[in-house]
Amino acid sequence: MERRTIGAGALEVGAVGLGCMPMSWAYSGSRQRGDESLRAVHRALDAGSSLLDTADMYGPFTNELLVGRALKERREDAFVSTKVGLLVGEQHIVANGRPGYVKRACDASLRRLQTDVIDLYQLHRADPEVPVEETWGAMAELVRAGKVRALGLCAVGARGGRRSGGLYDGTIRQLRRVQQVFPVSAVEAELSVWSPEALETLLPWCEARGVGFLAAMPLGNGFLTGTLTPGQGFEPDDMRARHPRFTAEMMAANQPIVVGLRRVAARHGAAVTAAQVALAWVLAQGRHVITVPGAKRERWVAENAAAAALRLTPQDLTEVAELPGAQGSWE
Repeated sequence: MERRTIGAGALEVGAVGLGCMPMSWAYSGSRQRGDESLRAVHRALDAGSSLLDTADMYGPFTNELLVGRALKERREDAFVSTKVGLLVGEQHIVANGRPGYVKRACDASLRRLQTDVIDLYQLHRADPEVPVEETWGAMAELVRAGKVRALGLCAVGARGGRRSGGLYDGTIRQLRRVQQVFPVSAVEAELSVWSPEALETLLPWCEARGVGFLAAMPLGNGFLTGTLTPGQGFEPDDMRARHPRFTAEMMAANQPIVVGLRRVAARHGAAVTAAQVALAWVLAQGRHVITVPGAKRERWVAENAAAAALRLTPQDLTEVAELPGAQGSWE
């Protein structure tokens, strides 16, 4: 698989990574099977999808434990990214950016992941009660201690910023602040055919500074694969059950996007899928972009990894760019 670099430290990963969250969190619980997910992780590593993206809150904790089972056998094949800064309660999620907590959380993640170093440690969300510089300083100490290789930041305040200006203005302000403390190697944010907003300011900010961009949800939470049926319904624990774009009405209204992706795919051969076109489009947005589709089945992992070899033509890229915008939003 094509290799791409993250940050000034030139950390190399496969262009297509693996988002491990669906294996343990946020999607249908009845379809989560540990052994099957473990096989999917191994399939990803076999294909060169070396970046494994997890977080301590996924489960909570169970996703790191799952990834740790794979790392125990294949640490040299993997680039592990995990996150800190969110705590999961019974019915709520709260931020915790206190330096002491960050250091304890890192040690706990290392134990669960069965490794002595985390390749990329990301701040999941900043704590509004703690200056972000203090949280970032504690994370920088972990780098100096040899427990972490590089630091990243997840985009924050995106939906809240829609009404008040640029979608990622808040994230860029945070990035400017933490850069004064310790270099940012990567930023993780949503980027897909139906959510391209990061292209406006966040992606150019990263590119100008040599910061890697981890494209989260590049398949639109599964919609852009074309495998979902409008009105099929979702289990109550599945986040799509509450997502405005996944009502039966909005899924039907957004079908032209999938039709357009399939049309482009057909020009590249019968075996090429809409999902692969969606991923290839994300990768075409810059050499510093790594796409991180979530998956929990070997079949989908293999299909996603193959997208790294798909080269879209200028005509393809123009056609995808001209697809209708997605209907339905969090507002």
